[in-house]
Amino acid sequence: MDHEKNESNHNELDQNKPQQNNNSPSDDILEQKNLGSENLIPQNPTDEIKTESVDQKSQETLPVTEKKKRNPYKIAFFSLGGIILLGGISYFGYQYYKNHQVEPITENVCLDTDTKIYDAYKDAVVMVKHRYAFFAKIKGKEVQLNIPEASEQTLFGTAFFVDKKGNMISNSHVLQPWNSPENIDQINTDASNIRRKIASILTTDISEDGYETFIASNWGNASSEYSDEGEGDYHGGEGEADQGEEFVTSDEPAVDSTAEAVDIAASIPQKDYVSEEDIEVYMKTIDISVALHNSAEEFLPCTIEKVSEDQSVDLGVLQLTTKETPNTVVNIISLDNAVTDDQSLRPGEKAVMIGYPLGEDLAQTISGIKVQLYDGQISKESDGTKIQYSVTSTHGASGSPIFNNCGQLIAVNFSGVEKVQGYNFGIIAKEINSVYPFLAAEAKVDHIN
Repeated sequence: MDHEKNESNHNELDQNKPQQNNNSPSDDILEQKNLGSENLIPQNPTDEIKTESVDQKSQETLPVTEKKKRNPYKIAFFSLGGIILLGGISYFGYQYYKNHQVEPITENVCLDTDTKIYDAYKDAVVMVKHRYAFFAKIKGKEVQLNIPEASEQTLFGTAFFVDKKGNMISNSHVLQPWNSPENIDQINTDASNIRRKIASILTTDISEDGYETFIASNWGNASSEYSDEGEGDYHGGEGEADQGEEFVTSDEPAVDSTAEAVDIAASIPQKDYVSEEDIEVYMKTIDISVALHNSAEEFLPCTIEKVSEDQSVDLGVLQLTTKETPNTVVNIISLDNAVTDDQSLRPGEKAVMIGYPLGEDLAQTISGIKVQLYDGQISKESDGTKIQYSVTSTHGASGSPIFNNCGQLIAVNFSGVEKVQGYNFGIIAKEINSVYPFLAAEAKVDHIN
């Protein structure tokens, strides 16, 4: 029975052999891989859970990824908005800059409004600050006097650039106030009194380096009544002796009063005083400088170049020590374009002033120095040297340029009626060329260049 079963199994095996032989090697390899995959058993069950959770997370984040794909549109939207915003800022910024930018003046163009005149020349008009005091020259040694009668003084005025070399026009009484007609007599009187007082206290034994300190500390003992007569003598004795007869009793010995007086005088130390002839007293500039419009109280040092010798022509020339006009001054006030025919200036025509009345008191603001504009009318015909107008003015405006309705220079402001507004005077523009012809020539050269 068993033999029959084995024989039948053997026959089945023989029948399967051809089938196995018919299979290709690749099929065998594939079959082995499938068997291997079926026999794999995960060693840690949690790995399977982690794999499933990762798959779930990837599926959950899929919508977010899809949303992120839409973000470039938002970026483009905001970028476009930013570009539009920046463009708007740039446009309005340019317009502001353009409106506030000083443009060079075209020759022979009429600036027909006060605002145009102001915008064209505001940077060319400067505030002058002049510090001056009394000085004494004693035996050739110069010292500044620090005494009550000779305290340091500060004056404010106005000047304006007329070329690119730093030359400015102002009034002579701004540059040398001690020589102005209204001051010169008083200054000379004060200087004479100071000279006598110095001679009354300054002795020859004081060294040159000690002059200034000695005069200041002993000024209370000085006297302007001092006289050269008896110079160096002691003046503390009594007056002349009585002319009456001197009675002496026979019991008293005679006394030689003359010899006694000589002995007393000899016991008093004698001092020699410096002669008035060796002392010279005068006023002098300590420093002079100018401040530009819109500057933060930055004063630029200057030198006084020329002052008119004619007292009726109140003009002078001031120059920056750098001898170069700042780049911020786009338009100088051209003397070549000034009105030199003063007879053409008629009463009723406009007069415009740009300057610094009251100096720092009005000019100083929280954003720096600011020049001001005032206008009025020509009140009276020119007398050949000066012209009258109704422009408001006061101390500090001396040296201000006066323009006509087209912005041409017609005069330089120099005086007014004290305590009354509307009665002011200017030196006519043609006097600048007559007194300082080199300025007009330099202005033409600068214009050509």
